[in-house]
Parts: sequence; structure tokens; C-alpha cells
Amino acid sequence: LRMARAKKSNGAGKLSITQMRDMINKKAGQNVAHDLNAANPTEVTDWIPTGSRWLDSIVVRGRIAGIPIGKVTEIAGLESTGKSYMAAQVAANAQKMGIDVIYFDSESAIDPTFLERTGCDLSNLLYVQATSVEFVLETIEELLGSNDNRMLFIWDSLALTPSVSDIEGDFNPLSSMAVKARILAKGMSKLTVPIANSQCTFLVLNQLKTNITRSPSEAMTTPYMTPGGKAMIYAYSMRIWLTGRKAKASFVLDDKGFRIGSEVKVRLEKSRFGTQGRQCNFRILWGDDIGVQDEESWFDAIGASDRLARSGAWYTLLDPLGEPIGAKFQATKWVERLRDEEFRKNAMEIMDEEVIMKFHNRVGKASDFYEEVEEKSE
Repeated sequence: LRMARAKKSNGAGKLSITQMRDMINKKAGQNVAHDLNAANPTEVTDWIPTGSRWLDSIVVRGRIAGIPIGKVTEIAGLESTGKSYMAAQVAANAQKMGIDVIYFDSESAIDPTFLERTGCDLSNLLYVQATSVEFVLETIEELLGSNDNRMLFIWDSLALTPSVSDIEGDFNPLSSMAVKARILAKGMSKLTVPIANSQCTFLVLNQLKTNITRSPSEAMTTPYMTPGGKAMIYAYSMRIWLTGRKAKASFVLDDKGFRIGSEVKVRLEKSRFGTQGRQCNFRILWGDDIGVQDEESWFDAIGASDRLARSGAWYTLLDPLGEPIGAKFQATKWVERLRDEEFRKNAMEIMDEEVIMKFHNRVGKASDFYEEVEEKSE
């Protein structure tokens, strides 16, 4: 920089953008200055499917996406809303993309057979007990510096992982107040850039807790909060919040009435991809079968489309010219009808039009896409 100023004072001419970039990278000893028209760490070019096509369709404007690679994402939810089930499905999808999965578990509640049933390859999944917040962050930092392969770090969960001072101290919460938040603030400031540069992904599972505040207006607009402090909120590129109704109708039942799954309401609490506030819903199975009831949710996703004609309890799917595709059907036969190739192709086209393109092109009312603020916690 001193030489550049000297040249400038001597009338030696201007530095081009390329020259300045080369000079900065030489000074830093690594590539920190980038051409945004070329490959760069700030651009997300790849995504890990979540297992829900509807959720993948609302993450980014104008396309199907998922969990952004190279970024930090939070999946937070109320109890029994399927956080771990979704994380396991993301892990299985990451493995199919050749991504190494490192699963940090602070709850010691992961069943290997559960992971296998979601599609995970246990021989290529590294399970690590999350003994402390410091241990998790330090391990991620060390792995980022020693492994050139893409990795998915899953932390289940941040809320129940103690700090070292928590482990060594007493049970008085006042003796270690805000310690975890301060550790995370420092840790994420160190890890965010290496995660992006190495094209790795950090998926943090967290708990939704009732927002107890002195301001009634704040509690009304934000009924929930998550542990970890403000630094984590700034570090997340996307925050996926899971809630659900505590009612009998929200459960998935088998033929004998036993509960085998539950309905989940999904909201993008934060999104750096222009989709904050978007919502969807689906059911997660946790009985004999495990995973998102993906295809079943497509019916709800296209419910407002003109190409899904309704007459009483009967429905007809229409092609782009308005001609019926096959015979009429009832909602209970939706998944069965999707086995027909032409029917399935048109259903996916309608879903892309209704969920992706109408939002991208701002067709219809905004209330069709965004969730209204809940006035009280569930």
C-alpha cells in the first residue's frame, strides 16, 4: 500500500481492480478479495434438499433450493415438532451429494436405527457427543482447517449444550449468566468466513421458547425466542421455525388410530434470499416410517390453483389448456394418482407456478404467501 501511494504521488498511474485484488490477496496471504462476477464465497451455488419440496420451493425467489451450502442455518422448533427428524433427512440428502456429515449431539438421544431409516449411511456419518459449546466450536474449526472435502455440521442442539463453566460450576443460573452467548459471539466471528470459504454447511438445531418481555407489543410481534444470544441470530443466513397445533387433528394416525406422525407449520423467520416470512406446512412421520410426508403436502400447496378444479369432494387436475388429466379423484387418493407420470408432471408444474413463480413475479396478494403474526404463543 505504501508503494502504491508512492507511485500515485509520483504520477505513476492508477491501479486497476485486478491489480488491487492481487495486492490485497498477497498482503492477506490468502484469497480474501474476489471478483463477484466469478466464483466467490458469498454466492450460494448449491443447496441440500430438506426432504420437503414445498419448503425447498419457498427458500429462494424463483427456484427450488434447500439448506444453503457455505452458510449457517437454524432449525428451531417447539417440542415434538420434528427438528431432529428434519436434520436426519438433511444429513441423508447431504451424503447423497458426497458431503461428509458430522453430527454433534448434546442430548444423547439419537438412535442409529432411526438415522438408517431416514436414509443415512452410518459408515460415512461421524457422531460426536457435544460435551461443551467450546468443544463443538473448536472441533469445527480444526476440521475446517484439515479437511478439503465439503462437510455438513449438525448441532443437536445448541440450547442443551453447556459451556465448560456450566459443567465445572454449580446449578445457580446467575453464576454463569450469558456465558454461552459470549462464547458463541466469539466463535461465530471466527467460523463464518472459514465455513463459506470451504463450502461447508453449519446446521444448528435450537429450541423455541416463549418470549417473556416487559414490552407487550414486542411479545405480540415475536411470541418466541431462541437461546444462544444475538450473535447467532446475525450469523444465520436462514432461520426455519417449526410449530404445530396441539390438537388431535394435528396427528397422523394409522389404521387403528395409533399416532405415527404430526403436522408441522413451517415459517422462514429469517432469510437472506428475499423470502422472510414465507410459510408452508407438512406432516412428519416418526412411527414405522420416518421422514417428511412430502407428496401429501403438494395437494395443499396447489390448493388455490385454477388448474385444480373442485366439485364437492371430488377434484380434477387440468393441463395448461384446461383439459382434464385422468379421472376425478378424492383428496385421499392424491398420492395414488401421483403414480401416473403425466399426472405427476403436471402437479409439479402447477406447484412450481403457484409456490415459486407467482411469488417471484408478485402475482396475487402478499397475504397468500406470508404468515400473519401470531398474537400469542401456542
